[in-house]
Amino acid sequence: MEKYLGFLVILRPLMILALSLNSGYVNAATFLPPEDKPLERHYYKKLNTCANVEPFVRHQVKLFWDKDKTVTAKLLKLLYADCMLNGCDASNLLVGPNTERNSSKNAGMGGGAYELIDRIKKVLEIRCPRAVSCTDILSLATRDAVHFAGGPSYPVFLGRRDGFESNAAWIDYPSPSMSWEEGLAYFESKNLDVQDFVTLLGAHSMGQAHCRFFYDRLYNFKGTGKPDPTMKRSTLVTLRSQCPKNSKTDSAVYFSPGYGSNYTFSNTFYGKVVAHESVLRVDQQLSYGADTNELVNEFAHSLEQFRKAFTLSINRMGGLKVLTGKNGEIRRDCKFTNKNNPNL
Repeated sequence: MEKYLGFLVILRPLMILALSLNSGYVNAATFLPPEDKPLERHYYKKLNTCANVEPFVRHQVKLFWDKDKTVTAKLLKLLYADCMLNGCDASNLLVGPNTERNSSKNAGMGGGAYELIDRIKKVLEIRCPRAVSCTDILSLATRDAVHFAGGPSYPVFLGRRDGFESNAAWIDYPSPSMSWEEGLAYFESKNLDVQDFVTLLGAHSMGQAHCRFFYDRLYNFKGTGKPDPTMKRSTLVTLRSQCPKNSKTDSAVYFSPGYGSNYTFSNTFYGKVVAHESVLRVDQQLSYGADTNELVNEFAHSLEQFRKAFTLSINRMGGLKVLTGKNGEIRRDCKFTNKNNPNL
């Protein structure tokens, strides 16, 4: 890995988004994935199609976030599920049979986030008809929700178009009970790297996990009939009380009690990894690899380093297999392709 000093963002023509972590580390792959089409800052302003799109989106997100702070974690999960499957094309916003949104693998995803995206789209269709894609709305709304939760207000590069289809068969992301090796391999298959993997898992500071995804760590780790020996004893006792043995209820627990319930963007996730208090197996195993452990320790000791790394990695993820020009469309309603929109 290479060390960088300072914070650098360069765009056009290669859309290099490099970022310093001061004493931190950035993998040599500091470019957005090579297959991506160029995106731009202030894309709609330059085209004069919707110059004030970002303030419009930010206002709607703030109104929603003030009433429901869980929307930050939901938007992050929605953006991840969209981009990491078949590229960022808002395919998981589409409704209908055999869609990603209706798949059992995405059960419980989105919640109020879907409502917020639809609300923003309606506002923009009034102010800027047929101008702003649902894909860009999702990226902007996620950025603003992260910022309101205490995270960075990072630049979002725009110009994506929406996809024409959604297919539940595309859902290939691994289970939350995966190992860190499986998780890293998955990220690398998407042209992301170890820093992206460690950094984006940090979003778990705000979320929740259902008991079924770590039940084995509590009662039958690797078929031993015993708990995961790497889990801190006090954490084990607490999680067992929240996820009783043989319970018929699949409860959800916060990744970071005390912070998670407030849905605050923080680096507490990494402190939990260091202290062996992680909920998920993949999170705790970040302390196993030399590169992942070094990043975990760096982020645990510096929120600012994590904020900067997050800016880079979420932009890299947001550039996966984007559609531009005639390769996509701008939906009038995020739930339907224009061809299948019953109101057109």
